[in-house]
Amino acid sequence: LLSLRGVCSEDICSRIYESAQRIDSITFLPSSGFHLKWKIQTRIANEKYLRTHKEVEWLISGFFREIFLKRPDNILEFAADYFTDPRLPNKIHMQLIKDKKAA
Repeated sequence: LLSLRGVCSEDICSRIYESAQRIDSITFLPSSGFHLKWKIQTRIANEKYLRTHKEVEWLISGFFREIFLKRPDNILEFAADYFTDPRLPNKIHMQLIKDKKAA
């Protein structure tokens, strides 16, 4: 709606916006089939991505391991410190090397 200001009258812009909302709500209804297909395609794409980027697994599992070991009171502060640790890239790199040797 905001991007159409100055291009069309307020009434026309409002009708275009309302129509777009109706189309979105119909298109993404779980019963439409489109929603299910999109969900499946997204899950497959995510799985392919994660399989080709093992570092994501190590980032997340390492983060959870540290949380469970240290049990910090302030999770947000802990997460900020964990993911900004300058040693983290090297830790992940070393883990990837160990994975390759084990395979």
